[in-house]
Amino acid sequence: MSATLDRPAVVATGPTLSIVVPCYKERANVRPLVAALEATLDPIFPGAWEVIFVDDDSPDGTSAEIRALASGDIRVRGLRRVGRRGLSSAVIEGVLASSAEVIAVMDGDLQHDETRLVPMVEAVRSGGCDIAVGSRHVEGGDNAGLSNAWRHRLSDGGIRMAQAMLPVRLGDPMSGFFACRRDFFDALTPRLSATGFKILLDLVLTARTPPRVVEIPCHFKQRASGESKLDALVLVQFVAMLLDKAVGGLLPTRFIAFALVGAVGVAINIGVLDLARFAGARFSEAQLAGTLVAIVANFALDNSLTYRDRRLRGGRFWLGLMVFMLVCSAGALANVGIARALFLAHRGWGPASAAGAAIGVVWNYAVSSTLIWRRK
Repeated sequence: MSATLDRPAVVATGPTLSIVVPCYKERANVRPLVAALEATLDPIFPGAWEVIFVDDDSPDGTSAEIRALASGDIRVRGLRRVGRRGLSSAVIEGVLASSAEVIAVMDGDLQHDETRLVPMVEAVRSGGCDIAVGSRHVEGGDNAGLSNAWRHRLSDGGIRMAQAMLPVRLGDPMSGFFACRRDFFDALTPRLSATGFKILLDLVLTARTPPRVVEIPCHFKQRASGESKLDALVLVQFVAMLLDKAVGGLLPTRFIAFALVGAVGVAINIGVLDLARFAGARFSEAQLAGTLVAIVANFALDNSLTYRDRRLRGGRFWLGLMVFMLVCSAGALANVGIARALFLAHRGWGPASAAGAAIGVVWNYAVSSTLIWRRK
């Protein structure tokens, strides 16, 4: 059946189920996904479901495709976000745009098995759980759709890290396919990190009391079209979110991500320091060289990862780098001075260098957020 024909002219009540689909560059998957949802949900929830696509201003025309489909299908809605990126925040905005009793979240890449929505929604509506998770890691599920060994290792490693912090038993905390009551989600929204790609994990870790979770086996299918969004940003944001929850939300998630990048800068600093040392440089000269290289590396990494949603390009990148280096010169001087003092106190090359580099993290973060990557 076509996804744009034979629609009821009037809907007497609002939907009882909203499927929120965060997406970016998924134009080719929009119509097939709606058709798959129609085939699965119409027999069970006739006229009682909707799908809300939340598109982060995709350059491939995803929003235009959603709009064209929505013009002939009252069950399709689209939110286009301009100047914002991120799966978790997209899901939150999609949920807040709905008034349905039950919310389901799934990816827009056709890898989630839409036929598992029915048992997931029924588990939530029955009152037997707070969250029903489409799980790849229970009997009857699989993750064969992960495209390569890197994604398998990343997923498995993330699961082990997450399970060490979870207050409930959950075999697939990295799943992006789940359903819950809207009031449950609403109650947690003010305290969510809203950063990164793992909104389910964010929900479970944010709940004040351990939520009741049911896992529904599902198959993770091969991607039909488009490209995976998995990159180094996912890893940085994932670790940042875990640290954010570990410290009770006392530190901004972006600061934690900035500090993680800063840790890479410390390693670069020490590496350059050792090279200069073996080349015969004096400590102060070597530390200054390591500091400058670390500043440039941190700027590039933060531009690509920490401030990806505010990324500087072209001439603005080089101008931002110049400003970053000029404003951070005070931090660099403090870095060298403190490191030299520790070195003269016989603390050793490595510890002295690491301590000096660490001094600049808070200063550099404040400068970065207010001057370099300030929100427009």
